[in-house]
Order: sequence, then C-alpha cells, then structure tokens
Amino acid sequence: MFAYVARQAIYDKEKNTFAYELLFRDGKHNCFPDVSPDEATSSMLAGSHLSVGLESITASKPAFINFHQDTLLYRFPSTLDPLNVVIEVVETVDVTPDLVAACEHISNMGYKIALDDYDFAPHWEALMPLIQYIKLEVEEIDLNNAAIVKKIEEFKQQGKILIAEKVETIEEFETLKEAGFDYFQGYFLSKPEMVKHKNIEVSLSSVIELVSVSVSSKFDFEKVNAIFEKDVGLAFKLMRFINNPLFNKRQKIDSLQHALKYLGEVELKKFIALLAIANLKGNKPLDLVSVSLCRAHFCKLIATALEVKENPPHSFLLGLFSLIDALLDTPMDQIVTTLPFSDGLKDVLCQKESKGLMAKQYALCIAFEKADWTSIDEISKELDIKLPDMFSMYYESMEWAHNMKSTFS
Repeated sequence: MFAYVARQAIYDKEKNTFAYELLFRDGKHNCFPDVSPDEATSSMLAGSHLSVGLESITASKPAFINFHQDTLLYRFPSTLDPLNVVIEVVETVDVTPDLVAACEHISNMGYKIALDDYDFAPHWEALMPLIQYIKLEVEEIDLNNAAIVKKIEEFKQQGKILIAEKVETIEEFETLKEAGFDYFQGYFLSKPEMVKHKNIEVSLSSVIELVSVSVSSKFDFEKVNAIFEKDVGLAFKLMRFINNPLFNKRQKIDSLQHALKYLGEVELKKFIALLAIANLKGNKPLDLVSVSLCRAHFCKLIATALEVKENPPHSFLLGLFSLIDALLDTPMDQIVTTLPFSDGLKDVLCQKESKGLMAKQYALCIAFEKADWTSIDEISKELDIKLPDMFSMYYESMEWAHNMKSTFS
C-alpha cells in the first residue's frame, strides 16, 4: 500500500521548526474497511510504518500524528517509536472511560499526548492529567475573554505546552507568543514582516551579479569565474556544494575552474540561484530557506518528468524564489522588477498567472504544504503524473532540501 503523506511544520517562538504534523491518506479513494477516511489513514500508518520512513519526512524531528477513537482503543500508536511520535487525540473522539484507559496505557508506554482542536469544553477534563500538548485554533483564542485567558494561565501553571493552530499572520503570531503560547502552526511564516530596508553588502552584490550573468542569453564562464575569484566566501560555498555526497560521489575537485566546469552551465545556474536565496536570508528562520529549496527541487523534478527542457532552469528558479518576498520583507511585485527573469516567471511569482505549467507547479507546492489533497489530485491528473510518482518526488525534494540546507547555513 502506498502512503500518501504531507507535513505541516510546527514552529517555536524563534520561528524555527520544532516538529511536523503528518497528514495521511491511503490512496485515491481513502478506502479502509468500516472506518472513516481519517481513521483509515492512522491505521494505515500504524500498519505500514510508512515505507518511506517517518524520519525521512520529518528530518528526524518529532512527528505529530492524528489518532481517532478506534485507533486509540485498539492501541495502534503502540507500534510507533514513542521517542519520535506525539499522539494527537482529535476533537471528534468520545471521552469515555475506555478511551481514558487507552490513553493512560499509551502514556505509560512513554508516548506524549496532544489534544487537538481544544475548545474549552468540560468533558476534556478527564483526559487532562495525561495531556502534554494542547492545540487551539486561532478562532478559539479570544484574548478579550477573561475566562479563556484564565484557562490559558492555568494550563501554563500545570506545565502544559500550548500550540496555536491556523496562525496566518505575523501579527497573530506575535500576539499569541505574548499570550504565552509555546509553538505555532500555520502559514504565517511565508508572510513578509515590516522591517527597515536592508543594505546590500559587497558579497551580496557579487551574488546579484552572478544571477544577472546566469539568466543572460549567453552564459559567460569567464565572467562567472572572475566573480568567484574575488569572493572567497562564495568560492568556499561552491566547494562545499560540490563536495556534498548527494551531488558528488566520486569526483575530486582541485581548482575553482575545475569546479565550474564540473558543474556545467545548467547546474551552475541552479547553484547561483541557491547562493542568492541563502545570502538573502539575513536573520530570517532557516526554515524559509528549507521550504524554498524543497519547492525548487520539486518543481525541477516535475519539469523533468514532463520532459521540459530548461536553460536557464525556470522551474527551479520558480520554486527557489517563491518565498523571496518573505525573505526580503518586500511585496513580490516590487521585487520582480529588480530580477532579470522572464515575464512568464514573474507573472507566476506574483500569482498573476494560474493556468500555465509553471503556475501548476507553484500550486502543487502550496497544495503539498497545506495538505490540500483535492488540489493535488486535480493537478496530478492535469499534468498526467501518477500520484505515487508525485509523492515520491516530493519526498525526494524534502530530503534534498534537508541536506542542501547544511551547505548554505
């Protein structure tokens, strides 16, 4: 059975990734005998342990996994490693004596338990002694309600760890952090924050110069070599990139020119784009770079699967620069005016184009990050790429991004 999995990051107060919530389905029809689709996914997970491995999807960070009534009563979580998994009890369960007993059994085995979509209803009190994490959706967190504020303070005094869900804006993040929440889940990290304009340093100027050369109609190796020669830091990162075992398993590089020729024009253009993103990060969370890297590799794999010949590699650039507005705290439509990209690429980055191939690649990236199964299904059919192949490409992209991040950190 093929495991369809998406992940959604859970961030700490510094906007670094603390864990991932994993979201599953068993196939196109969510078919599992006599249980709901969500219960089927949990059962499938416990039975197969995910052929791709939990650690490869979560980059060895904790995995939060939804479990429902039957999967808790039948002790499905006990087949997973308690050191790597947090059991999420979903809001649809009936808090019966049997369920409390099952959760107590799971807790005694060393599992940490999270209560998902907590709504302040009194029937949850029976489970509270067993709960470490409490997840609340933003719409349930009325900080003008004295009773809710008091309850949040009680949870903090009891040592409960609070996670805010569906955090969509930086303002919500800052407010909830001030209110005492420990972790945050949502799409807020990709939203630009208003900060003072950043000055471009000399090394960054070199990177921008490289980007300009890389997208010109004629690629000038001599000019690229001259830029690298005058910037030791860039040359060092080039060597680190080439020596990454994911990219280079055999070749020993002994000079800068050798490195450039070994990469070749297309791969060198990708590397220059990577350099640009890494150097534009500033003090932003490294997870933004990681998501950008994942998107870039995923878009590249899709283009390759569709046998699209690209030079420069537009699909890779699309994914890589898709969060540049969040990295620079500047609206995308302002940024693209300074980038030497094609009009088609600029339109997709600004979300002015939604029907072309690159627009579909961009939409797929967003769908995977939001676990939007319907959109993933629809786009995979439009592109005529089988779902198992699509998910395999996404898993490969997550692993590639995780390994590449160390090169540019």
